Amino acid sequence: MNKHSGHPMTTVGILGGGQLARMLALSGAPLGLRFLVMDTVADACAGQFAPMIVGDWRDEDALAEFASKIDVATFDFENVPAESAQWLAERVPVFPSPRALAVAQDRLAEKTLFRELGIPVPPFAAIDSRDGLDAALAQIGTPCILKTRRLGYDGKGQFRLKTLADADAAWDALGAQATTVGLILEGFVAFEKEVSVVAVRGRDGEFRAWPLTQNWHVDGVLSASLAPAPSTPEVESRAITYARALADALDYVGVFALELFCRDGELLANELAPRVHNSGHWTIEGSETSQFQNHLRAVLGLPLGATRMVGEACMLNWIGEMPDAFAVLAEPGGHWHDYGKDARKGRKVGHATLRADTPQELAQTLARVGKALGRESQVEPVIAALR
Repeated sequence: MNKHSGHPMTTVGILGGGQLARMLALSGAPLGLRFLVMDTVADACAGQFAPMIVGDWRDEDALAEFASKIDVATFDFENVPAESAQWLAERVPVFPSPRALAVAQDRLAEKTLFRELGIPVPPFAAIDSRDGLDAALAQIGTPCILKTRRLGYDGKGQFRLKTLADADAAWDALGAQATTVGLILEGFVAFEKEVSVVAVRGRDGEFRAWPLTQNWHVDGVLSASLAPAPSTPEVESRAITYARALADALDYVGVFALELFCRDGELLANELAPRVHNSGHWTIEGSETSQFQNHLRAVLGLPLGATRMVGEACMLNWIGEMPDAFAVLAEPGGHWHDYGKDARKGRKVGHATLRADTPQELAQTLARVGKALGRESQVEPVIAALR
């Protein structure tokens, strides 16, 4: 597959046409790659940069056309049906593997794998009936969260139970999905902070991780990411060890993120995202090699790039609508990313990355940008962490 000369050009197929596919295509251009995107909607924003096939994930004609035009396939979206990924894998190389995708798509399979690998997790139980929910509540206690086993992301498909009295409401909200996508009850973790390891594993098993990233969420959606996360070398080393164990167990190829809760120096795994990740966007300007380019290098069997940081970095997510770019672009370390999407409530429409040489400089930059954009509440927790 390694057509390193670039002639004929290698075409990478991406299932999913959102901003992650768009940024993959942008980062792959210097490598002389071509891209073909497949998505279920015609206005997917990656289609502004790469040719696109529009079709249902289960449409074999569309999948066959996609497979016939590409050399290798990858994902920007983990909820592509595992059987579609498997169908493709019988025709072209697919990375990460359909198995890795299937594990990450099912919270129960994912949590079970974490436990088998000795990665600490909050208590959890599979739920398939109303009686089963009561039994699990008796065992796990409240507060806790009832979640769909599949198809939940950015806080969707979840119901938080503060007391046992919330059981009826939780079952009313999600019970109907117990027989279709399945449910899982997870103990709620009173965590001090949320961190993620964004890492990459090559076809040959080479593994690299970017520095630990600290994340802040609003309404279940990522609001800001800071790298390197204020942490201890011991905690960072443990987090990366967990990520490596996971990557090796799944024979993973490409970039992934392991999201973790941090409490009293203890790490508890939350979930695995089998793709380039929102909390790794800072790597475009903040590290030697971005997550997007390293994902492509891994998928193509090319040598992986260094993951060391260039200074300190903070990514701010723009949700719903784009603010004015001026305040960010006026900063020497300000970088602007507009995903070319229509404004819509709750939608990720862009991000900015701010880079500086020291934590103090980054805090000052964030304070200026937050004030200029009227986004003080978004930057204040990050500034507090930098102190």
